[in-house]
Amino acid sequence: MATNIFIAGHKGMVGSAITRKLSQNKNLNIITAAKSELNLLNQESVNRFMSNHNIDQIYVAAAKVGGILANNNFPADFIYENIIIQSNIINSAHNNNVNKILFLGSSCIYPKYAKQPIKEESILSGVLEETNEPYAVAKIAGIKMCESFNRQFNRDYRSAMPTNLYGENDNFHPNNSHVIPGLLQRFHEAKIKKDDLVEVWGSGNVLREFLYVEDAADACILIMNSDAELYKKVTTDTLSQINIGTGIDITIKELALLIKQVTNFKGKIVFNTNLPDGTPRKLLDISKICSLGWKPKYTLLQGLQKTYDWYVKNYNKKIKQ
Repeated sequence: MATNIFIAGHKGMVGSAITRKLSQNKNLNIITAAKSELNLLNQESVNRFMSNHNIDQIYVAAAKVGGILANNNFPADFIYENIIIQSNIINSAHNNNVNKILFLGSSCIYPKYAKQPIKEESILSGVLEETNEPYAVAKIAGIKMCESFNRQFNRDYRSAMPTNLYGENDNFHPNNSHVIPGLLQRFHEAKIKKDDLVEVWGSGNVLREFLYVEDAADACILIMNSDAELYKKVTTDTLSQINIGTGIDITIKELALLIKQVTNFKGKIVFNTNLPDGTPRKLLDISKICSLGWKPKYTLLQGLQKTYDWYVKNYNKKIKQ
């Protein structure tokens, strides 16, 4: 009998990558729902959906996401929508006897000045980065909700905390995107228009770690399907999230130079120091996920090239939206 897997957020960057990989397995029945079919912000709608499908596993990849500017401008939206989406899914899953969940969080759950590289044990050990605190608080609540259902009802709800992700189906909005899609879009536009320079927000000196979404999808599937005893060896009842990253970080300045190379932009790069940098450094300790048998396959340059190729191929479609 096929395993029924619901992927919430299947059109997003991570959800679509997980969907592509799982769809290759003929023993799995992948269940998805468009926003017009399922309103994840409506508890009754989510519960009805769960009761109508005999679901075995859920990947919670649905979320409201954005970069520094979006988090600054819409903090109420980020905390409210993310808490409601994940609460509806997790609680409805439990009510309909779905025993396995993989909840996708973010490395922003860790304190702004956490010791580097950041171990899972750093959660709730200090203040969060101000610009995305509402989003981070929502994701921390999701982790603790999974742990609480595990403790009270013996569920098998797991959590993965990826570093900064990028890749196909990313959000390339000029204002509300994360750093890699934002820069790819900006450098590409500048090349097409033959501009002399590209502005990069911040000083360029902060350090960031980036993971290609295909690698992240592999890690998520591994965490979901890891043997329970093996999973328990690297987690506890109240510290269950597992970091996903590369273990390597670079400055935003170095990233900008790589993107300049990938897009073949010939002009200059200028850094706008009037705009915020965010957290000074955010490098994850990935020893736990590596102990489960995973490691990234793509270098940053390889991932950037694949992402840019996809962006160029889909460019006309994107600018019409």
